[in-house]
Formats: sequence, C-alpha cells, structure tokens
Amino acid sequence: MFMSRRTWARLCCAGLFGITAYPSVAQVAAEDTVHRIDEVTVTARRLTNKVSSAIPVQVMTGQDISQLGIQNMADAVRRFAGANVRDYGGIGGLKTVSVRNMGAAHTAVSYDGVTVSNCQAGQIDIGRFSLDNVSMLSLSIGQGEDLLQTARHYASAGVLSIETEKPHFDDGRSSAFRVRMRGGSFGYVTPSVRWWQQLGRRTRLSVDGTFMRADGNYPFTLVNGKYVTREKRNNSAIHSWQGEANVYHTFADGSELDAKGYYYYSERGLPGAVTLYNPISNEKLWDKNGFAQARYKKDFDERWSLQAQAKYNYGWNRLEDRGKQYETGVTRTTHRQDEYYLSATALYRPLEGLSFSLAQDGFVNKLESTLADCPFPVRYTSLSALNGRYRQGALTLNASLLYTYVGEHVKVGDAPDNFSRLAPSASLSWQPCPQEQFFVRLLYKSTFRMPTFNDLYYYRMGNRSLRPEKANEYNLGVAWSRSSWLCFDYFSVTLDGYFNDVTDKIVAFPTTYAWRMANFGTVHASGIDATLATATPLGRKVKLVLSGGYTWQKAIDLSDPEAKNYREQLPYTPVHSGNVSAILETPWFHVGYSLVGVSERYCLAQNIPENRIDGYLEHAATLSRSFPFKHCKLSLQVEMINLTDEQYDIIKYYPMPGRSWRLGGTLEF
Repeated sequence: MFMSRRTWARLCCAGLFGITAYPSVAQVAAEDTVHRIDEVTVTARRLTNKVSSAIPVQVMTGQDISQLGIQNMADAVRRFAGANVRDYGGIGGLKTVSVRNMGAAHTAVSYDGVTVSNCQAGQIDIGRFSLDNVSMLSLSIGQGEDLLQTARHYASAGVLSIETEKPHFDDGRSSAFRVRMRGGSFGYVTPSVRWWQQLGRRTRLSVDGTFMRADGNYPFTLVNGKYVTREKRNNSAIHSWQGEANVYHTFADGSELDAKGYYYYSERGLPGAVTLYNPISNEKLWDKNGFAQARYKKDFDERWSLQAQAKYNYGWNRLEDRGKQYETGVTRTTHRQDEYYLSATALYRPLEGLSFSLAQDGFVNKLESTLADCPFPVRYTSLSALNGRYRQGALTLNASLLYTYVGEHVKVGDAPDNFSRLAPSASLSWQPCPQEQFFVRLLYKSTFRMPTFNDLYYYRMGNRSLRPEKANEYNLGVAWSRSSWLCFDYFSVTLDGYFNDVTDKIVAFPTTYAWRMANFGTVHASGIDATLATATPLGRKVKLVLSGGYTWQKAIDLSDPEAKNYREQLPYTPVHSGNVSAILETPWFHVGYSLVGVSERYCLAQNIPENRIDGYLEHAATLSRSFPFKHCKLSLQVEMINLTDEQYDIIKYYPMPGRSWRLGGTLEF
C-alpha cells in the first residue's frame, strides 16, 4: 500500500521534531560514526493547552507574544484562564499574579526551571521580567507532571514558568546577533541586544541586555460623582537595566549543564493612589536583584535520571518618601535579602509505565532591614517530595507526598516555633476512547504557604505567632483536541471546574491601637475555566490562529458569620473574566488583535456601591512584517494598545493608561 503525500509529510515532520527534541543524543551518536549530521531546528506553533495532562496547563509562545504586541509579562499572564493579576498602573507599577484566588504567595514563578524567591513579601513582581528573550510562558495549576521538577514546585498551588530562548544556529553559522529598538507613548524607549555564540561543538553562549526608560506620566480621566476632570499621572518615571548570560554545555555522555548569571536594577517613582484630587506622590523605590544559578541533568540509562540545581540570590531595595509628616522631611528604609538554594531530584523507572522520583530541596533565607525592631531573621527550610506515576492504557495516575520542615532563628527577641507538615497530592487522567484525543482529569492537592518575613516581623504589624496559611485544591475537567478536523488545522478545547478551600488565611486585622497580622480567614473559591485554541487556513500560505479563555469564579469570605462581608465576594475578584486573541498570518504581513475583559468587582470586603470598580474591555492591535535579506533579517512592528481609549482601574485609585502606541524594529544577523 502506498502512502499519501500528506502521510509522508507527517512522517518527515515527526522525524524532524524527534531530532530537535533530543539534540544531545544525536550529538553523541555522531561521535561514534564517520559522518556528522548537523543539528536541525524546526519551529512550529505550540498549542495553548495540553489536553493529555492531568492538570490544567496553558502555554503562550514567544511568537504569540510578539504577534499580539503584548507589552509586559503581566499583560501576557492576564490571558491565562484562572490567573488573577494585580497591576498598580503604569510601566513601573507593581504586578503580581495568583492562581484561582489562592494569593500571590501560593504561586511559584520559575525562571528557566529554578524558582524565583522573595522571602520578605512572599510575592514576585513579574513586571520586571523582560519578554524580549522569552521562548515560552506557561501556567500550570495544581500538581505538575514533570517528575524531575524540584520539591519547591510541588509545594506551590500553581507554577508560572518562564523559559528563555536557547541559542540555535542556521546555515552552519557559529554566531548570531539581534538588535531591537522599541519606542512609544509616555516617553517609552527600550533598546535591547542579544549575542549567541557557539563555543566548540558542545557549548553555546547567550548574552542578553535590555534598558528601559519611560516618563510614565500619562493622562487619565478622574470621575468624582458628577464632576469629571482630565488629570495627569505623576511620579511615574522609571529606568531599569536587565542583563543575563547563559552557558549551555552537553557532555560526551549526553548529560547537560546550564549556568545563568542575572542582574536587574531599577529606579522608579511610585505614583500612589489618586484620591480627593490629590495625585501627588513623592515615594521612590530602588531595586537591585542578582542571582547565579546552575542546573545539571543526566540520564544514566533507561531507568535512572538525575537533575540537580544550585542558586544564590541577592535582593536589595530602598524606599524613600518625602513630606512634612516626617521630622527631617524625608524617610528612608533599606532591605536586603539573601538566599542559598540546593536541589536534587532522582527519577527511577522500575517497570514500563511505572515511575518514581524523590526530590530534596534545602534553602536558607536571610533578611536585614533598617526598620526599627528588625530581628534579622534567618529561615532554614527543607522540602522532601516523594512522587509516583503509573500509566496503563488509557489511565494515568500521579501521586505525591511532600514533607516540609521550617526552622526560624532571630537575633533579637523570640523566634516563632519550628514547623513541619505532610501534604499529599493526587491526579488522574483518563482517555475513554483510544481513537479520540479526549481526556477526563481529576486533581486533589493539599498546599500551604509560610508567613512571610513581613507577616512575622514588620514594624508594629508583624505577629510571630502566625500559623501557615493552608489550602486544599480540587479540580475536575475535560479536554479534547483534533488535528486536521473539518476546516481546521487543529482544534482544542478544555473545561475545568474547581473548588479551593483556604483556612488560617493571613490578613491584616484591626486591634485597639494599630493593624496587626492575624490568622483570621476562611475562604471558599469555586469556578470554571475554559480555553479554546484553533487554526484554520484561509488560502494558500494564509492562516488564521484563534485562542481564547474564560473564567467564572465565586470567591467568598466565610471568616465571621457576624461580619457585614460574610459570604460576599473577595476584593478584586471579578465574577467574569476572559480574553480572545486572533492572529492572521500571511506571506506579506502578520496582523494580531486581542481583547481582555473583566466584569465589575469590589476594592474592599463589603460588596456595596461605594466599593465597586467598573468592569472594562481592553482592545489591542498589531501589524508586523519581516524583510529577509542575504545575511540578515529586518522585522518592523506597530502596536496600538487600548484602542477604544477606555478609562479603567485594575486596583482602585490607580488608573491605567488610555490609548497608546508603540513602534519596534528588530535586526537579526
């Protein structure tokens, strides 16, 4: 029987993807033969969700980010169903992410496989990560399926993974350069450079650098009752530097070593809240963050694999505020964090379809501060995760048990009690019909988060008797996909229902003389997440790519039956949120269009009209074209953000920018 042309094409593509997915194996085999086959790189669009996974996983590629004109990491994450992003406005405003109303401290941010940490505040400002060198952005909710992941990932309710682009070379070249320049509204200018270099047959080097500056003083409309005035944001200027260097080495035995050095510096104004016609703010923030990390991975044979990681992280910030309320007219506070981190994970496959892994993490966190009564805490943490997976036919079972031990030490005063806990997790994926890519998935996960150093020790507010905040996650979902179906190249849809139970929630609670952190919270969050992704050809070399996500969520406070906000929606939690993106790919140009919508929500615990924040719908459009030359490629792009010039807040009294534009050019050679 002869194969059709389409079948041959699919087989060839599958072979090329196999070569790309395992370059180290190809290189090792090449050494034992006379002829060496050059590495082949194939690029293709990745689906925005993984239907066979036992947990909800959503993916956005660097190609999607570029073609949709997404401005920063927070804008990208807002397009994931189930993600809650808090944005304090402007280019330099704080941007944090949480999963399904679990809180930002429950969500891990992974940068090239290693967790980013902030033991002081417990939440990561994702706005400081550049999108220029991101190859893939993914959000996993619940228990990740990678058995070689760190114990720290198992300890999180969700993981936002940022993967940077690794060097790859075309036409036998040994180096590649990229220069990019962007500019736009509000004094925004961002030049960036990238250098890739082949250092021998087994070693590659990449160096990236980005500078950003912006005035950030955008106009906005202030509505106060029947009075409407046109104002301008103040104290929003920012300039920042970000650079990193990576070395990727493949050993003769196929093992891999990745090493990264990273540094970030920023100086920015904090515009503050706009209340009672007072937009003035004199706060400034300086940030420094540097880390060095390494990751080693080796497959000993078909049964045994090992991954080891090490990292040192340094964080420093200084906050300055000026005003007549201070005796000297100015106040300054400086904080420094240090973290030392080691992790090792061993994977064993005793039988076909059966796998076990053991992950052990250990890290030390230190904090120094110029705040009064700083106890100079040191936290020692050990995480041990035992994990198992069984696959038989259409059924996949995953289970894990995480043991946590935390020891706290202080130089001044009494230290909190040591803490230890066992937390189980389990997930299931079932494919009822082998001929269909249709899966049913179940998830249960027990997780918790330790009180941050601010929760425990912050001046006058800290409480050293706090208990960890505990949570239970439940998920039931279905996922289905088809390739070459009807008029679509592919069609994929997922639907997940979830319920989260959070107890001992850490909140700021009023006492006789001041606010104080306390375990005074019980939250139930239920909801539905839905995603869709498809691509359809509209003609020869013309394709329309569509994706979207929708979330319905109800997160209620059950802390105190006598309180006025009992069973009311949590602050900043919309009932409805969603997004739609469309990319038109042609041989001449690419057009991207997206919209993000959020329903009304409330800024305080009581759901009364005075606390309501109106919903919004933000539109964005991009137009791009590439010009290939003999030895280089030039790409140009124009972007329009908030096309309808809608005035809205994500955080009340922190107005977001109206209509803005941006132009960009990229030269690769």
